[in-house]
Amino acid sequence: MTRLKLHSEPVQDTWLDAYGHLNEAYYLVPFSNATWFMQDHFGIGVDYFKQTGCAIYTVETHMRYLAEVRAPANLEIETMIFGSDAKRIWFAHEMLSGGTLRATAEFMLLHYSTRENSTSPMPEQVQSALQEAALATPPDWASRSVSLQKK
Repeated sequence: MTRLKLHSEPVQDTWLDAYGHLNEAYYLVPFSNATWFMQDHFGIGVDYFKQTGCAIYTVETHMRYLAEVRAPANLEIETMIFGSDAKRIWFAHEMLSGGTLRATAEFMLLHYSTRENSTSPMPEQVQSALQEAALATPPDWASRSVSLQKK
């Protein structure tokens, strides 16, 4: 599967730090916004929640800051599915601006029933679509951890 290009947005002035750079906390905002578009793409967005009471909850995030972002800039977010099972989605977004990779964010999400107050399996058609969309091999930066030790 190729990368999904589902979201882009301009940098907001309120996202800038005192140095005129995109503040580190605000890198997550466009990534989070892109996740909503990904959920809609696979049929597990807000409408799905309203109908089923099931939501997608983020349980882990790993971000890499690779190149500065200054305003004005448009952020293009590309999404890659790495894997999934009945209750989990492992994926990442890449942030590009001006053709340069600026940041990556890797996520683990859980499918959660707010009515049952527990994780629950996603619908079979969603599971199939996620598996079909998964990359054969995640990029080399996926599954890294933060450490002082060189690997």
